[in-house]
Amino acid sequence: MSQLTDLRLAVLIDADNAPRNSIKDVMAEIAVYGTPTIKRIYGDWTTPNLASWKNILLENAITPIQQYAYTTGKNATDSAMIIDAMDILYTSKTDGFCLVSSDSDFTRLATRLREAGMKVIGIGEKKTPMPFIVACDKFIYVEIIRAAAEKDMVQTKSKTKLKKKAEQTAEAAHNHNELDTSDHVPNEMVQLIASSVADIADEDGYAFMGELGNLLLKKQPDFDPRNYGFQKLTQLMKSLDRFEIDVRQTNSPHIKHIFLRDKQVKPE
Repeated sequence: MSQLTDLRLAVLIDADNAPRNSIKDVMAEIAVYGTPTIKRIYGDWTTPNLASWKNILLENAITPIQQYAYTTGKNATDSAMIIDAMDILYTSKTDGFCLVSSDSDFTRLATRLREAGMKVIGIGEKKTPMPFIVACDKFIYVEIIRAAAEKDMVQTKSKTKLKKKAEQTAEAAHNHNELDTSDHVPNEMVQLIASSVADIADEDGYAFMGELGNLLLKKQPDFDPRNYGFQKLTQLMKSLDRFEIDVRQTNSPHIKHIFLRDKQVKPE
């Protein structure tokens, strides 16, 4: 994740394949990785089905790009977005792109941008074809973003109504439930984590948590602890009995490094 932070991002949105009701939450998610210096959305704004986008675009300062649908059944929007992306690549000072779409037509675009040294973050629904997902440095599911936003809203409302003691009780229950979600981590994911730990482990079998997170993203771009009910990778790892966590103090009292090892692998 450290490689994807503090980026100057060009955010390009396919209006035909983006969830309009979740755009605000999507933009908030993008802000975690960097600053969106360019925000554009592409579609045929003369069609009635895109009329409801107006207020959403104004609220999020997204510039609509008009592209007429010249021929029925052909998606001219994709072509306009791809052309703009290449223009931005060669004329603008950006570190990466965020492609918001569930359309596999942008697979080649994502690949080309990465070949040019750009970081590419994809955001789409779980129906997104795998070729587009693996073409990105990181892919985030809209459903996960939406669920996290709804969870935050519920928690915010609860805190305004409950007293301090009730809040502490709810927090304890939440932590307990979070640990129970380890049953939802599929075995193939546990095996992927184990093999990744083995790839970067030192002679004592320990791997640095930050390096592990980066490697998991390289191997599986749609990897996200929130897919399994956890906010952070560390929380996910603590829920898995297979791995041992070692928290090491640094020279700074406020900074700790977290390492882990696979209990099933004996150090050499």
